[in-house]
Amino acid sequence: MAVEIPFVRQSDPQYGVAEDVAPGLRRVLANNPSAFTYHGTGTYIVGRGKVAVIDPGPLLDDHVAALLAAVEGEEVSHILLTHTHADHSPAAAPLKAATGAPTYAFGPHGSGKWAVGVQVEEGGDMDFTPDHRLADGDVVAGDGWTLEAIHTPGHTSNHLCFAWRETGFLFPGDHVMGWSTSVVSPPDGDMGDYIASLEKLLARDETTYWPTHGAPITDPKRHVAAFIAHRQERAEAVLACLDAGHETLAAMVPEIYQGLDQRLFPAAARSTFATLIHLTEQGRVAAPDGLSLEGRFQRA
Repeated sequence: MAVEIPFVRQSDPQYGVAEDVAPGLRRVLANNPSAFTYHGTGTYIVGRGKVAVIDPGPLLDDHVAALLAAVEGEEVSHILLTHTHADHSPAAAPLKAATGAPTYAFGPHGSGKWAVGVQVEEGGDMDFTPDHRLADGDVVAGDGWTLEAIHTPGHTSNHLCFAWRETGFLFPGDHVMGWSTSVVSPPDGDMGDYIASLEKLLARDETTYWPTHGAPITDPKRHVAAFIAHRQERAEAVLACLDAGHETLAAMVPEIYQGLDQRLFPAAARSTFATLIHLTEQGRVAAPDGLSLEGRFQRA
């Protein structure tokens, strides 16, 4: 029986408006809906008076204008990035230019993989370098808010979540979303890291998640546990494909993702590839042609 994920759907998006979503928390939604962003990128403004901005979003003039209008008369002291995909970080540059606020992130795109010799050259905002680099457990603070950085690699190697200590809120970026599971795309995406990061969040006690895409998650432990179970189920589906003689991604994806819009097959293939890499690392799968999207895979 398939794992039931308690998805949270949302309708009637309001673009370009600073919506009060919780005490001391506002959200401005960018008009960049897609199959990967849901209704669009939600930029969060934490605090009042002296504020932090989390995930400024895509480089859209109307979105940047809406952010600046939302913080007019206030001081932006921190611009925080969960990661460096093009729907999250590019608007940091004009926001910084307009407000003078420094940027904070784990590092440039791919920086979480550099230590193990993997150079990531595509798929992200390669122009972004933070003014201040945040490691796991680092803290930034302002008037009435303290945000703890939690390194959660997997979706990207430089992915951070931010825990607002005074409230029990967590900003999980794309690591945990209410409307969909996350894409894990090698080489920067890493399924082993992703599952370990989910387990890391499962051990924490935040009560509400505010993802960058979609509605808040009000039962995060159940949600995260379902995500872990879902990835385990996907791994078993991959092994079942191998047992049935489906040795390539081209053969596996239609079997595993029955009913999926075929336009999303390339993304599904990359996520399945991430699962195969993880199974190979565990010694459960062998890659006689080497690890590649076009290669063959077998039971070890």
